[in-house]
Amino acid sequence: MDEQLLFNRIAELRAAKGVSQQQLADAIGVSRKTISTVETSRFTPSVVIALHLAQYFAVPVEQIFSFDNFRR
Repeated sequence: MDEQLLFNRIAELRAAKGVSQQQLADAIGVSRKTISTVETSRFTPSVVIALHLAQYFAVPVEQIFSFDNFRR
C-alpha cells in the first residue's frame, strides 16, 4: 500500500479553543514536539494519540484527521 498524506485540523481546533501546542501536549500527555510534528503532517499519530485528541476536542477522530484536504 502506498503511503498516503494524512491531513488534520489540529491547528484550527487549537486556535478555536485558545490553547498552545504545549498546553495541548500537557493535556493529552505527549511532548510539544509530538503535537508539532503531527500538526505539520511530519508524523502520523498512533491510534491512542488520535483518540486522546478527539476526546480533548470533543469531536470524532474523522473531524480531526482525513486523507482528503479539509481546505478544499
